[in-house]
Amino acid sequence: MFYLSLAAAFIASIIFTPLVKKLAFRIGAVDKPNHRKVHAKIMPRIGGLAIFLAFLVAVLILKPTNPAMIPILIGAFIIIITGVVDDMLELSAKAKFLGQTVAAAIVIYFGGIQIDFINLPFGGILDFGYLSVPLTLIWIVGITNAINLIDGLDGLAAGVSTIALVTLAAMAFVMGNTFVLVMALVLAVSCIGFLFYNFNPAKIFMGDTGALFLGFMISVLALLGFKNVTFVSLVIPIVMLGVPISDTFFAIVRRLLNKQPPFQPDKSHLHHRLLSIGFTHRQTVIIIYGIAAMFGLAAVIFSMAKLWGAILLILVLLIALEIFVEVIGLAGNRYKPLLKLVRKK
Repeated sequence: MFYLSLAAAFIASIIFTPLVKKLAFRIGAVDKPNHRKVHAKIMPRIGGLAIFLAFLVAVLILKPTNPAMIPILIGAFIIIITGVVDDMLELSAKAKFLGQTVAAAIVIYFGGIQIDFINLPFGGILDFGYLSVPLTLIWIVGITNAINLIDGLDGLAAGVSTIALVTLAAMAFVMGNTFVLVMALVLAVSCIGFLFYNFNPAKIFMGDTGALFLGFMISVLALLGFKNVTFVSLVIPIVMLGVPISDTFFAIVRRLLNKQPPFQPDKSHLHHRLLSIGFTHRQTVIIIYGIAAMFGLAAVIFSMAKLWGAILLILVLLIALEIFVEVIGLAGNRYKPLLKLVRKK
């Protein structure tokens, strides 16, 4: 049944995507070129609906009995509606945030998915108490938007999400969490089927429909796989999602340094910077795939390392990330504290 569901999700994604493409043109869910966009022609952009439908096909075959499944599906459906309406009408940031918050609240309150406490590395427990719900809400909404922010090139968000989902499945396998393992792999193969149409040159974009859905699902599955565990384990999903999280973090830093609103759109994200350096569209996407894969591998190694080894790995990752960010100017051309420090010496 497991292998059947994977095959069904993959085939369904390949079948549904061209149908969704026709639907996108019919309902006006298209992406028009502007100064922030890389593409030069009108593109259909509710491709994420095909990923969602392929996922549903697999769920209907598997009939998972996990009590969180129904709340997750309801939350995902709200996210899909929010994304489709946004891809058609371009919702305000407040309206999108409301949809994401409602979806997150459903999985928290009805699915029982939240971070209640963590075991600290040097002994003791940190109980979040009343902060448990708001912290979980911030995590879900934050990751949902982080995936959305990297969706700027053909195949980028779908590929990075696939790498994150495969990493999550590997971690779930190690920890013996069958539900997360199966759901992550089903989503991954749904994304791979979609990539046949979405990789450069793309025939369809996933739009906010897909980016928000994948971000939501990844954030929820990560919580199911790693909640209420050690501090080290809590860091694993953060490392695993290193590309979208770091891109979002440095986008906020960049805008604050430039005295701009922290969530104002710009054309200086990771993919924009790599393109400006001179890499082609495909090269940029493949480079970011490589970075995402390295973060995924680091997460797996991190999970098997002893405490001090894990801490050392995080320090090395942070230093390497900081150097990379400063070299490509991800936080702005004037933001180079580490490089300036090295040059002084």
